[in-house]
Amino acid sequence: MEPQLGSHELLHVFSFLEARDLLCAAQVDKVWNEVARTQELWRHLCLRRWSSCKASQMTLGTQTWKQYYLCRSELEFRMESGRPEKDFICKAIAGHKGEIDELAYISTNEYRFNGQEKSVVCTVSSDATVRAWDLHEGTQIWSSPLQPAALVNLVTYPRLQLVVTVDERGLIKVWKAEDGCEWASFSLPTYSSALEACDILEGPLLLVSDLACRSLCCFPGSVDTGTRPPRAASQARYKLSPMYSMVVSASALSVLFNEYCYWFLAACAEGALYTLTVPPLQLLSRVSVFPSNRTSLLCSPDRQWVFASTQNSDLGPKVFHTLSLLCPSEDEPPVYTTLPVELTSRACWAPAEAARLTVMHRNDNGMQLVVTTYELEAKKTRNRVDILVQQIASFLLPDTMMPPQLMKSHGSQVILLVSGSELVLFTVHGLQLAAFQDHQRPITSMWVGQTRVITSSFDLSLRVYLWSKDNKLPVLRSCYHLLGGSHRWASGFTHVESDSMSIVGVEARNIGTSILRSYYFKVQRG
Repeated sequence: MEPQLGSHELLHVFSFLEARDLLCAAQVDKVWNEVARTQELWRHLCLRRWSSCKASQMTLGTQTWKQYYLCRSELEFRMESGRPEKDFICKAIAGHKGEIDELAYISTNEYRFNGQEKSVVCTVSSDATVRAWDLHEGTQIWSSPLQPAALVNLVTYPRLQLVVTVDERGLIKVWKAEDGCEWASFSLPTYSSALEACDILEGPLLLVSDLACRSLCCFPGSVDTGTRPPRAASQARYKLSPMYSMVVSASALSVLFNEYCYWFLAACAEGALYTLTVPPLQLLSRVSVFPSNRTSLLCSPDRQWVFASTQNSDLGPKVFHTLSLLCPSEDEPPVYTTLPVELTSRACWAPAEAARLTVMHRNDNGMQLVVTTYELEAKKTRNRVDILVQQIASFLLPDTMMPPQLMKSHGSQVILLVSGSELVLFTVHGLQLAAFQDHQRPITSMWVGQTRVITSSFDLSLRVYLWSKDNKLPVLRSCYHLLGGSHRWASGFTHVESDSMSIVGVEARNIGTSILRSYYFKVQRG
């Protein structure tokens, strides 16, 4: 009789197997089945396949690592296939009596397969209400009371379950995502042009800029535990309120900031940048940026930088050091630098880098569009913080290319540009990687994630693309269309967003209203 391997030896052998082979090994006999179900084996497979799948970032609940692996693999397969009815359920969700201006997920973007997962989005509309929607059930969860003016923008804090909105008059409000109850309010002197949610170790931040531009870039409500206050803050004088100031140490500063949960940045028509705490909406600072000019805001992935610009102006864009906005000095303005470019039209941060910024602008004679990439660094000395800017790449866009209306980054090297109905990919050095013409009419919005890209268009379709993983440079593959309703009733998609289990688009109707169209992907549990 041949000697049999013990459970420890089997466990060692099984650690070299892929998931498919491990499932086959489990069919041999009872002993092999038990060893093949070992949690550590499946945890190792999860970490090897999904680098972001860390136990500290996950809430497994009642599911096992094996169940997690199988469910997430199935979900990825269905999102790659996109077969109607088989892979996803499409629902049209109506309720607003006006046009939907912005939407954002309030549910956390986590992979959970224990029956408690839910995709929830919030929307603001010209009908002067903010509403929350369950995309799986296709139902409205709650609606706010009618507001004094049309709501034009919002950001969400999924971890805190809070929604922040602003209306066309500049009234900012915080809402509880659970039931839609109003929490706090703050009035800007004029209407707002941009909102930015910014959360760091010391606490979240709300940035607000002014003029009636309805652009928004929102970051997930999670605290970056790798961020530390700069040493320059260790013995600096900070203005804590209009009433008093004091010298604080770095540790005391961190404790002070943690009294506030999240922060918010806003810009208004007077050209000022406002920094507010969330949820109480207390004013931390007000900084003049571009007087009487519409201002756009963009926070870096590590939340340490705030990019502020005004489009097609000879005023150069500015990059602020976030901490200096939270605690401005009595004697010195916030720490910022002005980039050496003019006539800026678009900008984006590289999601895989802490402080890599790409800016689209005109060249010196104003005739050609240039895409320039910078890296920023905060040089900290005993009494001050200096910003170092290094240009790492720059290239001219082809003369035959229409001026892009959208620009976003993927990883650290890839830039995605939308020009009319075309999606074009470049490296930061100007090498064109791909060009897609899948839409018949202009693209209206673009969502870029780690695994896929989704575009929306006036042709009443969403296009789903997937990133390939086996190349030195990411390669994007066009996969399938998600269709909207009838052209008889709808004029096209205006927005698109996505989370781990769903895709949602805003479908504009010919009668001046909007609906949500959700695509919820199926997963078999058990």
